[in-house]
Amino acid sequence: MHLTEGGERVLLAPDEPRPFRIVNPQGRALPLLLVCDHASNFIPRALGNLGLERAELERHIAFDIGIGGLAERLSALLDVPLVISQFSRLIVDPNRDPNDPTSIAEISDGTIVPRNHDLSGEEREERLDSFFRPYHRAIARTLDGMLGEGLRPALVSLHSMTPMLRGERRPWEVSILWNDDPRLPVPMMERLRRRGLTVGDNVPYAGNDGHGNTVHFHAEPRGLANILFEIRHDMIDTLESQERWAVLLAEELSAMLPEVDISADWNEERARG
Repeated sequence: MHLTEGGERVLLAPDEPRPFRIVNPQGRALPLLLVCDHASNFIPRALGNLGLERAELERHIAFDIGIGGLAERLSALLDVPLVISQFSRLIVDPNRDPNDPTSIAEISDGTIVPRNHDLSGEEREERLDSFFRPYHRAIARTLDGMLGEGLRPALVSLHSMTPMLRGERRPWEVSILWNDDPRLPVPMMERLRRRGLTVGDNVPYAGNDGHGNTVHFHAEPRGLANILFEIRHDMIDTLESQERWAVLLAEELSAMLPEVDISADWNEERARG
């Protein structure tokens, strides 16, 4: 545990990665903000690999395999900003509400996480202060800055999913998660299917049942258009495949956005019926 200049207790040593990076912060070619919640499997020395063998930290339980590289390449291709996490979801999941019992997973896909058991309230707050809150403050500041410039950016959340969970094979190459704003998800699913892809609609998770907390927390209160991609990680586990998918998504997002009105506040539109 370390103290910041402001006296906050944090789990990161000065030589360890900060909880987030902002890539291409001045990118404004399109009204988009990319976010990547699960890009890293980094765990600070203070948490001692959470009691896990290193091999466990290379699995999908620790991070979304392949998505970090894809996200950075997509940011460059579209010339838009990206807020990317730099800590493992096993420390605290930035895509879960802190009150969600899965926010700090005690077990994940059959793996027990020893140092996530029997945490005190103080230990939970240390993780939130060290990782979760700084990451979300960065997203909020970036969105507010873009809104202050007169832009209404859409929020694009990037994830990958394991091809198999608990013995169940996932047939979708990519899934789209969304709640009640169809402006980006519906046309994007149509576009991806026209490319011959097997596209999931709110499967194996759903954006309308509590999943996708980053989108719920940042986009929905502001009435911003949003979309969450879950790309099966065996589709993006090499640099070459990350490049292919980044090009694919860049082409589809660039072509789709001029055809979609994302300038309206969805909360106001919904209130008008």
